[in-house]
Order: sequence, then structure tokens, then C-alpha cells
Amino acid sequence: MKVKRSKKRSRTDLARIDAMKDKEIDFSDIPKLGGDFFHEAVWWPGTKKQITIRLDPDVLAYFRTSSKRYQTTINAVLRKYVETQKRRPG
Repeated sequence: MKVKRSKKRSRTDLARIDAMKDKEIDFSDIPKLGGDFFHEAVWWPGTKKQITIRLDPDVLAYFRTSSKRYQTTINAVLRKYVETQKRRPG
């Protein structure tokens, strides 16, 4: 997906926003978050570690052709596998 860069300057009054106090912020359009939300929340593991990994050429080719962010996709596939293994009994 291509990201469009806008050359137009933002019309947002950032100085006014910076000067706002917390009590002046309108939170009325934010839904209330119940226990279900936090029950389904995913714990984020923190910063990623850079490693070297050896992959079969066809596996690497598949991921590289499927996405420009193929390393992120490989990470997502491995994460899903780990989550599945953790849920397995025994």
C-alpha cells in the first residue's frame, strides 16, 4: 500500500492544543472499555531483536513476493504459531 504524502500544511492549531488542560478535552465520543476488552487484549512483548535466520530459498521467495514488509509477515506467522502451541494441552 502506498502512503500519500501531503504537501499541504495542517490547519490544526497545534499551539492551542498544546495549551489545553486535560479537563478541557472532550472524551464523550470514546466508548467505555469493559472487562471484555482487557480480557481480549494482547500483551506486546517489547522491542524486537535483530537476528540472522536461515530459510529455504522457496520460503523466502514466497514471503518476499507476498509483501514488501515480508519480515513483518514472517514475524506474524511465527507469532501465530507460538500462540497456537501455547494453547495446546501438554
